[in-house]
Amino acid sequence: MEFPKHPFRTHGGAAVPHHKNTWELPTATMPPPERVILPMQQHLGAPCVPTVKKGDTVFVGTVVGDSDAYVSAPVHASVSGTVEELTTVMLTGGQMTQAVVIRSDGKMEKDPAIYPPAAITTKEELAAAARSAGLVGLGGAGFPAHVKLNVPEGKQIDTLIVNVAECEPYVTSDHREALENGKNVLEGIYKVKEILEVQRVLIAVEDNKPDVIQRLSEIAGDPQRDPLDQVRVLPLKSRYPQGAEKVLVQACTGRKVPEGKLPADVGCLVMNIGSISFLASYMRTGMPLTLKRVTLDGSAIAHPQNVIVPVGTPIKDVVAFCGGYKAEPKKLIMGGPMMGVAITSDELPILKQNNAILAFDEREAALRQPTACIRCGRCVAACPMQLMPTKLEQAAERKDVEALQSLHVMTCMECGCCSFSCPAGRRLVQAIRLGKSYVRKAGGKK
Repeated sequence: MEFPKHPFRTHGGAAVPHHKNTWELPTATMPPPERVILPMQQHLGAPCVPTVKKGDTVFVGTVVGDSDAYVSAPVHASVSGTVEELTTVMLTGGQMTQAVVIRSDGKMEKDPAIYPPAAITTKEELAAAARSAGLVGLGGAGFPAHVKLNVPEGKQIDTLIVNVAECEPYVTSDHREALENGKNVLEGIYKVKEILEVQRVLIAVEDNKPDVIQRLSEIAGDPQRDPLDQVRVLPLKSRYPQGAEKVLVQACTGRKVPEGKLPADVGCLVMNIGSISFLASYMRTGMPLTLKRVTLDGSAIAHPQNVIVPVGTPIKDVVAFCGGYKAEPKKLIMGGPMMGVAITSDELPILKQNNAILAFDEREAALRQPTACIRCGRCVAACPMQLMPTKLEQAAERKDVEALQSLHVMTCMECGCCSFSCPAGRRLVQAIRLGKSYVRKAGGKK
């Protein structure tokens, strides 16, 4: 199968500022916090149910929550210590979920039941391993990895796309993963490629990361590792939202994922670099997903950097590790500034799928006041899904479910390109989110 010499053209997008302030800084490792809070909903799909009770002793890697549902992923203790309580917490979307609170003993003792898995050679074993590890999409979506790896019957995956685009401003956690664990990344790539019998692998990196392109190209180009030359780095044009799955598939292969379909429907599997690297580590050690690299940045953070933290660490503890706040934070964002979610408190914990925590001072947190739409069409030109954001906004204001469906509101991936490009400062993404909720309540497409 041929490799593309250049990325294919995609529609829309926005030239967002990069602000990659931490890309050159080596990742720091945070010591265990006094306590961790582990919500039972750290993934798309069904929430887990606690499998421990107050007073139980747990170790790093002990399962503390699980579910019988297929679309779900177990939650593991990220510190050793004692279960302090079972409580309820509010997640960023406003939904309530159970949580296990663990008081750390500071020892970080590994669960004695953890050992490397037996040799994984089949697709079924790979999917089972991903589930046992509690792996979810580490780029932000939180989709259970075993569901993605369990390719449906009748669908053949010929291309694995490793997502290193990291097109959100500020976020550099994937950048550091590539530079610091490049060999581990390639180990995971070749293992997944072999098991899924993928013909080619494209490592997709935006061209504003020349050090990552060079590093991964050197490793992938080793003839002893890849004698058939079936793994290549593909530099992509630096334009947001290059890292979105459907946009990435088209940029790498020229294939368009139809509305309501997945990359697997066009022969592609997309995995975040952190996920593929973690799989390699899990196959070698058996340690489930208990640690997360997170970018701490923004005008209110004293010492921006990437930090490896135990999952469930309160955000305030991570901020304190980075020197605290140098200005009063007027806005906290979990994730990047384009698709991340504003949060009300730094008491919330770091989740598996978090890749960044951003804190902005009053000046940078200020929002433009929206004015009347001037019908310039910039939002339409910027939409990577070729939707009409202004029409969707109007339909949402009318609560017109039929119009929202005819305008394909559920196709919107809420990338924020429309709002970013709007000279009138219209709250387009918020309106579209409301529109989606009206469609769901009416029993429409989900």
